[in-house]
Amino acid sequence: MLESLLVPTGLVALAEIGDKTQLLALILAARFRKPWPIIAGIVAATLANHAAAGAVGAWFSSFFSDVALHWILAASFAATALWTLIPDKIDDDEANTARRYGPFMTTLIAFFIAEIGDKTQVATVMLAAQYPHLLMVIIGTTLGMLIANVPVVLAGNFAADKLPLTLIRRLASGAFFILAFVAVYQAMKVSGWV
Repeated sequence: MLESLLVPTGLVALAEIGDKTQLLALILAARFRKPWPIIAGIVAATLANHAAAGAVGAWFSSFFSDVALHWILAASFAATALWTLIPDKIDDDEANTARRYGPFMTTLIAFFIAEIGDKTQVATVMLAAQYPHLLMVIIGTTLGMLIANVPVVLAGNFAADKLPLTLIRRLASGAFFILAFVAVYQAMKVSGWV
């Protein structure tokens, strides 16, 4: 059960570094200078988004055999590893949301929308399909988001200027490639090839 919490936490924390939601957190921190409503918005948006993604992953896993699911997960982890190498940028619509609402609602709306189809949401679907403890996966992916985004909110522009995002993005990609290789090995083992 602990693995269902720790692996999602680490993976999402790594995948989130340099992601557009991290850039969004930086913009919100600089705009509002009120970290606690922004952090609360991140928690609420992430829980809602990842709960939906986790439910999809758990549902998705019920349609496939263990062998097929392992191969799908291996391919998904490899695709996420490649996707992690591509830098994100913030959309103008997400930045403009801040003009209409306060820090909590702006963060809640912007983070929820920004996470739709994002690599951390896709990772949540994959992890929920792989691990049997859905609640632990959702808590883990939410903790991963907080580990990556809370320091940005608290440190503001200072953190963004000091982090070597290219290096961290490559490390996150490497973690997903390792997971892809582990998933391939597990798929081969379940298929009886090893």
